[in-house]
Amino acid sequence: MNELLLQYLWKNALFNPADLRTNEREPVVVVHPGIWNTNSGPDFAEARIKIGSEVWVGSVELHLRTSDWHRHRHGTDPSYQNIILHVVYEDDEPLAGTTFPTLELKPHLDPSILDRYYKLMNLGQTIPCAAQLKDIPDILWITWMDRLLAERWENRLDEWELLWIQAGKDWRTLLYYRLAANFGFHVNRVAFLDLALSLPLSILSRHRNNLLQTEALLFGQAGMLDGKTSDAYMLELEKEYHFLRRKYQLVPVNAHRWKFMRLRPPNFPTLRIAQFAMLVHKSLDLFARMMEVKDAASVLPLLDVQASSYWDDHYRFGEKTKESQVKHLGQEAAVNIIINTVAPMQYLYSRLQGRASLHEESLNLLQSLRPERNAIIREWKSLGVAVDNAAHSQALIQLFNHYCTPKSCLNCSIGNRLIRKGGATSEK
Repeated sequence: MNELLLQYLWKNALFNPADLRTNEREPVVVVHPGIWNTNSGPDFAEARIKIGSEVWVGSVELHLRTSDWHRHRHGTDPSYQNIILHVVYEDDEPLAGTTFPTLELKPHLDPSILDRYYKLMNLGQTIPCAAQLKDIPDILWITWMDRLLAERWENRLDEWELLWIQAGKDWRTLLYYRLAANFGFHVNRVAFLDLALSLPLSILSRHRNNLLQTEALLFGQAGMLDGKTSDAYMLELEKEYHFLRRKYQLVPVNAHRWKFMRLRPPNFPTLRIAQFAMLVHKSLDLFARMMEVKDAASVLPLLDVQASSYWDDHYRFGEKTKESQVKHLGQEAAVNIIINTVAPMQYLYSRLQGRASLHEESLNLLQSLRPERNAIIREWKSLGVAVDNAAHSQALIQLFNHYCTPKSCLNCSIGNRLIRKGGATSEK
C-alpha cells in the first residue's frame, strides 16, 4: 500500500461502505469524499462526512498509519486545523491531542482491486496493460484519446501563453517564435527559438521582400557570419548583416549553440535557417492564413518552401557538394510543423479568443493528417491499437510519456477500468 493508492481508493469510494466506524465505534457515512488536493495541505477539502448523527463539512487527511500524523508534524501546522476525519490504512496507535476521529480503511478494501493494481505495477512491460488492451471498450478508447489530445495541447499551451504575453500578446509574433522553434526540430529547437527572440519580427518584416537581407539577418543573428571566409555568397551576407546589425543594434546568439553532430545533412541548422528565411520571404499575412486552414491540403502549400539556390550544392557554408539538388523543406517536415505548431496555435487562439469553431478546426486539421511514424507509435500498433491519423498518434504519445512510462495507471482511464473491473468484458 502507498498513500497515492489510498487516496485513489478514497476518492473513488472503492471500499465497502457498510459498517464503517471510527476508532471510537461511531458509524460513518461518506456523503462526499471531498475534492482531491494535489498541493500542500490536507489531502481532501470540502468533504461531507456523517459521523454518528451529525454531518461534518471540512478536510480529510489520509495516512498509511495513524502514527504518521505526528511523524509528518501535522499537529503544529495551521493548514490542518480544519480536519474532520483522519482516514488511515492501518490504525496502529491512538492519536492523542486531536479533536477528530480516525477511520481505519483496511478491513473495508476489496483485495481483488489491490491485486489488480499490484500486478500492473509489477509487470516489467513499458505499457503495463499491454496484454489487456483488447478488453477495453471502444467508447472508453475514444473518449480517453480526446482527453489526452486536449491535455497534450493544454500542457504545451501553458508555456506558449507565457511566450504570447512576452510577445506583447501579438499573435503574429507568437507564430514567428513557434515556427522558428519548430524549424529547429528536436536537436536545435531551443537555439532556433533564441534566434527568433533575438531578432524582432518587426525588423525582419521590414526586409521580408529582400531575400538576401532576410537571410543576412537570420544567419547573422545565428552567429554564423564570422568574417572568416572567401565564399562570395557568405561575403554578401556579411556585408548586409554588418550594416543591419549596426542599424538595429542587434546582438547575435552564440554560434556554438548550433548542433550538427549526428544529424543528417538535410537537417543541418544552416539549411533549416535558409528554408525559414524563404518562408518569411514568401509569406504574406501568414498568421491569418494559417488560422483559417481546415485540412492538410490547404496548409501544406503554405509550407512548400525551398532554400535559395546557393544551398542546391551546399549543406554548410563554403563546403560544396558533388551533386546539386533543390533543398525543399520536405513533406514530412511540413507535417511535423502542422502537428506541432499550426494545430496547437489554432487551439490556443480559439481558447483565448473564445472561437469554438476554430477549436474544432484544429482537431479536424490533425485528423486530416496521417499518423506520425516513430518508436512509440510502432509500439502501440504492435499491440493492435488503431492509429488512424495524427490526432490519434499525438494522444498516444501523451499516453505513453505521461501515463505508461511513469506507471501512472491510477490517473489513466484505461488503468482505472482495469483496476476497478479487471480485464474481461464483452462491451464494445
